[in-house]
Amino acid sequence: MHRIAVVPGSFDPITLGHLDVIDRAAGLFDELHVLVVHNPDKTALLPVAQRVSLIEKAIADAGLKGDIRVMSWSVGLLVDYCTDVGASVLVKGVRSQLDVAYETPMAIVNRNLAGVETVFLLPDPAHAHVSSSLVRQVAALGGDVTPYVPPAVADYLRIPTAES
Repeated sequence: MHRIAVVPGSFDPITLGHLDVIDRAAGLFDELHVLVVHNPDKTALLPVAQRVSLIEKAIADAGLKGDIRVMSWSVGLLVDYCTDVGASVLVKGVRSQLDVAYETPMAIVNRNLAGVETVFLLPDPAHAHVSSSLVRQVAALGGDVTPYVPPAVADYLRIPTAES
């Protein structure tokens, strides 16, 4: 049986924690879709096409193995995408009990709507404190984001200084 999973997220921007979850999920499934989704509750920093491009570069630069496809989705329910591509599993990285509490009702609804199960993966402890919103805030204030994001993202977010 060919097992397809989807790792959804806004990835605005992708972090090393995201990349860790993608890497481990790719080892668990035959095909993995990294899906950039639009979150109407968030104001995005990066356009969707740029996020897709940065994710593809991060995956290539990290040398991740497996059948990993980077896509975007903005119309309909997430489970509609899963049904369209034959995915039976959603993979969510959870950093804390707050993430689990937030994700659990959605996981139940996704299972009820389309029979799509959700698998929660814990991040590497080195990345458990990092979120995309934290990275955006640090970058906006001129801080160094290189410990938290793939090199392509750090380069993209780097704010030019008077010396550069």
